[in-house]
Amino acid sequence: MSGVGIAFLSIGLMLALIYSGMHVAIALILLSFGGVWLLRGSFDIASNMLVLAFKDSISDYLFGVVPLFVLMGLLVAVAGIGRDTFEVAAQLFRRVLGGLGIATVAANAVFAAITGISIASAAVFTKVAVPEMIRHGYTPRFAVGVVAGSSVLGMLIPPSLLFILYGVLTEQSVGSLFIAGVIPGTLLAVVYCAGIIAMGRWWPSFVGARRAASYDTSQDMGVAEMASKLAPIVILIALVLGGIYGGFFTPTEAGAAGALGALLISLAKRRLTWASFWQVLVQTGHTTSSICFLIIGASLYSRMLAMSGMPGWLGSYVVESGMGVTGIVVALMIVIILLGTILDSASIMLLTLPIALPILTGTGVDLIWLGVMVVLAVEIGLLTPPFGIAAFVVKATLGPDSTVTLGDIFAGAAPFAAMMLLVLVLVFLFPWLATALV
Repeated sequence: MSGVGIAFLSIGLMLALIYSGMHVAIALILLSFGGVWLLRGSFDIASNMLVLAFKDSISDYLFGVVPLFVLMGLLVAVAGIGRDTFEVAAQLFRRVLGGLGIATVAANAVFAAITGISIASAAVFTKVAVPEMIRHGYTPRFAVGVVAGSSVLGMLIPPSLLFILYGVLTEQSVGSLFIAGVIPGTLLAVVYCAGIIAMGRWWPSFVGARRAASYDTSQDMGVAEMASKLAPIVILIALVLGGIYGGFFTPTEAGAAGALGALLISLAKRRLTWASFWQVLVQTGHTTSSICFLIIGASLYSRMLAMSGMPGWLGSYVVESGMGVTGIVVALMIVIILLGTILDSASIMLLTLPIALPILTGTGVDLIWLGVMVVLAVEIGLLTPPFGIAAFVVKATLGPDSTVTLGDIFAGAAPFAAMMLLVLVLVFLFPWLATALV
């Protein structure tokens, strides 16, 4: 069998193994090892490449940013900053049609600027926003849909773990990717808010009955109280993003500064106990190790593909087919969105980018612009069945006693997935949305 044949066989076997329930990282490592063994006919060469991949893949200084941003996000959740932000946003938007939905989007956008983890946003605002929206007459389907839909802002508005992963895989500046995500992330939040207002006006049965007069204004916060609730998040945003954009910190150093700042804030608020701190550390370790195994598997798989000659063959085939840059990018987005129905975000990037990048690099495509579109396309998958991890997180956070079904969550999130697709098309048509600030 030729090298290209072995590469295509590995892709088919990988999909079969993933569908059967095997973890993506394990499938990548096993098939890469077997592929090199077949290509070189030597067990020793395959073993040595496996050792090198484990050693080189995550030894870079940049990888320190992963546990640091994860730690910061979890500490922020423990400190109750998400709840404080939602309470302020709810008061500010209470008299707007669909105001609590808009408040959830706004709070999620602010929360995303210091976490970078969609799962954390989904869990926090399921506890905070869903009961409040249902209490004020919103339909459960709309309430969970808003939370699931707006949670994806955590991966688009910087800092973002997916941008970090993309930067590592493509050797692009993480700082530049963070900056590139500002306008598209803000645009997505604005489109969500406009969509909520439109649904409240023309699709009231989906949103639910709501009247501004139903709010008890005697419980309103004063300006000083709102400022005190927002002060911690403003400080963290200024520390992390201001440090990166101002050139004071590298992304890794900004992650360390943010984690320290989140720790001090959670201690100052007296919301961090030894038990919760230990849980935060354990969750940080689990998340980091999972990401690192995926990166190692992707690195090994990329080396196997390069050894097989498949990227060069595929590049020649695409060039001869006359697809052009536009056709290649569109095809990549379609594949990513389809894979989002069965795989998580990081796995999709690790499977597609090693194949697509050698082709796209030769076409001169802007990899920063491409990165924003890849993250948008990948995040649509968080809201689509049957995998849709954001929907599963919302369901798990609601608890077994909730009457809201998984189908309700997917149905509620569907309009927001459509709005994400609209923003993806806009970024594709107007690349300056991603590159204007870089």
